[in-house]
Amino acid sequence: MAPSLSTAQRRFLYLTAFVNGAAIMIVEILGAKMLAPYLGTSHFVWTAQIGIAMVSLAVGYYVGGLWSDAAARLDRLFAAMLGAALYLALTVVCVRPVAVACLEFPLPVASLLASLFLFLIPLSLLAMTGPFLVRFLTHQLQTVGGAVGRLSSLSTVGSLGGTALIGYLLIPLAPNSVTMSVTAGVVAVVALVHFAIWGRKAVPAAVAAAAVAATAALGVQRDLGRPMTRVKQLFRGNSNFGQLQVLESSSGALRFYLNDYLMQNTYDPDTRQSGSVFTYALHELARTRVENLRSVLCIGLGIGIVPSLFAQEGVRVDVVEINPAVVPIAERFFDLDASRMNIALGDGRQFLNRCTNRYDAVVLDAFLGDSSPAHLMTREAFASMRDVLNPEGVLVINCFGDTQRGRDFFLASLTKTLRAAFTHVELHASENGNAFFVASQAPLRTFRQTDPQSIHPLVRDNVLRVLARTQETDPLHGRVLTDDFNPVEFHDAANRERLRRNLAQNMRDL
Repeated sequence: MAPSLSTAQRRFLYLTAFVNGAAIMIVEILGAKMLAPYLGTSHFVWTAQIGIAMVSLAVGYYVGGLWSDAAARLDRLFAAMLGAALYLALTVVCVRPVAVACLEFPLPVASLLASLFLFLIPLSLLAMTGPFLVRFLTHQLQTVGGAVGRLSSLSTVGSLGGTALIGYLLIPLAPNSVTMSVTAGVVAVVALVHFAIWGRKAVPAAVAAAAVAATAALGVQRDLGRPMTRVKQLFRGNSNFGQLQVLESSSGALRFYLNDYLMQNTYDPDTRQSGSVFTYALHELARTRVENLRSVLCIGLGIGIVPSLFAQEGVRVDVVEINPAVVPIAERFFDLDASRMNIALGDGRQFLNRCTNRYDAVVLDAFLGDSSPAHLMTREAFASMRDVLNPEGVLVINCFGDTQRGRDFFLASLTKTLRAAFTHVELHASENGNAFFVASQAPLRTFRQTDPQSIHPLVRDNVLRVLARTQETDPLHGRVLTDDFNPVEFHDAANRERLRRNLAQNMRDL
C-alpha cells in the first residue's frame, strides 16, 4: 500500500504530471527540429520521431508500473526524472555527431536511428510518471477512477501547453539548443524540489542537477559558439520554418543565406547582385518568355533578389512568403526594399485559392529544407497557378532534381504533372542540381535576349548554358502527382540523402 501523502505533496505530484506531460511533447517536436539541419524535414523524420515517442511511452508505462509495484518509493520516479534531464542535456552535445554518423544509412533508417539514440531513453524515463503517480495517489479501490482521470487530464493539459509553447513561442524565438536545455533544467528542478523537501538523498540529487546544468551549458556553448574559420556568421536564429543563418566570406565579398544548412542564395554586397545561378535563371526565363511583362507573382521570397529584379524593371510584383522571419533578414543583410513590392505572409497554396489577380508570370521558388513543399507540386496546385495567369503567361519553377536514369523520378514526375495542367512545358537543368521548368498555355517563344553583363561574373557562363539548353525526361518514368497521391519523398529519398550528406560536410568544413 502506498504511504499517505500530505496535501502539499499530492499537489506537487499533480504538478509533476503536468510538467512531464509538457516536457514529453516539447521533446517530441523539438527533436525533429534539431535533426532537420542534418536529415531534412521529410515525412521520414517525423515518422521516426513520432514512432520512437510512441515506443518510449510504451516502455516507460510498462517499466514504471513494474518499478512502482516492486518498491513504493517516490525517490525512484524522481531519480528517473533526473536521468531524463541529464540525457536531454546530452542530446544538445551529441545531436550533431549522431546525426552526421547516421547519414551513412538510407534516410528512413538514418531518421529512425538518430531518434532512437537521442530520444528513446529520456522519453521512456519521463513516461514512467503515470504508473508511479497512480500508485501513490490512489488511497482505495473506490477512488482509482478519479485519481487516474485527474492524472490523465493534467498530463494531457500539460502536453497541450507544451505543444503550444514549443510551436508558437520557443521554436521561433530561441535556439533549439537553449530550448532543450531549459526543458532539461525544468525537469531537473522539479526532481530536485522533491528530494529537497520529501526525499532522502538530497545531496546526490543536487549533484545530478548540477551535472544537468553543466552539460546543458556545454551543449549551448558548443552550439552557439562553434567557431567558423572560413566564414563569419553575421546572423543565426530560429524560425517556425527552420534555422536561418547569414554567413559572410572572410573577405566580405559574398554573403550567404542558409535555411537548415541549405544554401538559399549568395549575394555580393558591393555590386548588389546575386552569386547564384537560379536567381538569374528564374528572372530571365520569365522576362524573356513574356512579350510584355507587367505583373509577376513570386511564391517564395528568399532574400528578395528575384522579386527586386522585376520591381527594378517597373513590373508590379506580388510576393507570398510563408516565413515572416525572412523579411527583416532580407532587409537587414541583403538590401531588400520591401516597399517596392506587395508582400503577403502565408502559404502559397492558400494565397492561390483566394487570389483574384491575374499575372503575366508566376515564379515558384519555395523550399522547405531540402525540397519544394509537396503540396505546391501537384496537378491541382499547378492548375491553380494556371488559373491566375493571363492567357500567354508563364509559370517558372526552381527545384532540385536529377536527370540520370534511376534518379529522375522527381523531374520526370514534374514534367508529367505540368503537362497535365499546361500545354507547353520546358526543362532547363543546371550542373549543380537545380532544375528549372517553364510552362504555359501559349507556345513558348523568346521575345528578348539576355544581357550577359547583367549577370554576376561568378555564374555568368553557367547561367547562359542553362538558358540555352533544354532537356527531356524519360516519358516512361515518374507519374502525375496529385493532392491525393504524391509519393515524391519516398522515391526521391536517395537524392535527398546525397544532398544532406553534402550539406553536413560543407558545414563541417566551415
